[in-house]
Amino acid sequence: MSHRNYYKLVLVCIIGLSVGMFAQTSYGEEAIKVGFFAPLTGFAAADGASAKHAVEIGVKQINDAGGINGKRVELVVYDDRVDSKEAVAIARKLIEKDKVVAVVSGSYSGPTRVTAPIFQKAGIPMVAGYAVHRDITRAGDYIFRNGFLGEIEGAAAAEVAVKQLKANRIAVLTMDNDFGRALSAGFVKHAEESGAQIVSHQVYSLKEEDYTPFLTKVKEVNPEVLFTSGYYKQAGLICRQSKDLGLKAQILGEEGFDSPKFLEIAGNSAEGVIIVTNLNRDDRRPHVQEFLRTYREQYGLDADMVGASSYDAFMIVSYAIRKAGTHPKAIRDAIAVLRDYDAITGKISRFNDIGEVKKPVQVQIVKGGEFRYYTMVDDPGIITPPEK
Repeated sequence: MSHRNYYKLVLVCIIGLSVGMFAQTSYGEEAIKVGFFAPLTGFAAADGASAKHAVEIGVKQINDAGGINGKRVELVVYDDRVDSKEAVAIARKLIEKDKVVAVVSGSYSGPTRVTAPIFQKAGIPMVAGYAVHRDITRAGDYIFRNGFLGEIEGAAAAEVAVKQLKANRIAVLTMDNDFGRALSAGFVKHAEESGAQIVSHQVYSLKEEDYTPFLTKVKEVNPEVLFTSGYYKQAGLICRQSKDLGLKAQILGEEGFDSPKFLEIAGNSAEGVIIVTNLNRDDRRPHVQEFLRTYREQYGLDADMVGASSYDAFMIVSYAIRKAGTHPKAIRDAIAVLRDYDAITGKISRFNDIGEVKKPVQVQIVKGGEFRYYTMVDDPGIITPPEK
């Protein structure tokens, strides 16, 4: 069965037409266990909940449709709290205790980065939903990334700044962690190569809440664009405090902004903010709109990049199991040869030899308090991941 037909099948279930069709389905005795970890508590709990909810939608779709090859899928869930030590313990539990056949990371770069070598050594395939650090896939050939490598997402943001926004003078405000450093490195490199000048490059701590000193320095150099990295809390506060200071620069963010929590925290100051991300809410493909509607109906919130990316990661694993069976190596091999996969977050051309995805980068703008389509970066010179 092709992945397009597979999507059609699960969508039939979700809109209710499958009632009765699968009522008599009998599962095999042994469930297919797929591991999942995300930050379900702590500062990133909203992102963790988004990832978990979206993957649970995928699990329900598959099980309501009769499972995979007659077997029910069981999602084995752990809370990593964005704690690398906790994530290491979780990886070992999933391998040794739970005996999962594959794993989905719905977490940040830190936990995903430290677990990747463990899953690689055990021969258990993992698909990272959205973590950006380059070391993740370099753990080995069992590790894949459905989201963007940080340097690619950063370069796409620079393309928007220089080519779409026509900026010559750009300020950068970077979060001091793997996430922020990876994004800003890609941004600065491509912006400078494209002829723009970085007039200010500041770094802030993850614990920071008062960005006024940083933003005051930005205002002094009068850039046309401020590119800034941060998670939803930092992003919301930066936008609010920028407006309070009367900063005129166009704010250009990234996937960390892509959350209902950012819109809530930023309030009116979010209006007009542009972000590079992994989800286009205005994508008219039926299965994308069905996913967005289902998420909204079930959880009372709009889906975000974190959820959509994690959903895709799970569905890629499920597609590979359906195609190749439950042996971890067979799953890995099926993911490695996947081509032109019609994912929620865009058509995946393929995964390259080191597990990096090739697909367009989505660009959204906040209009009327919602994320809307702005443009898309699909230049092969920007979105093609490195081969080593």
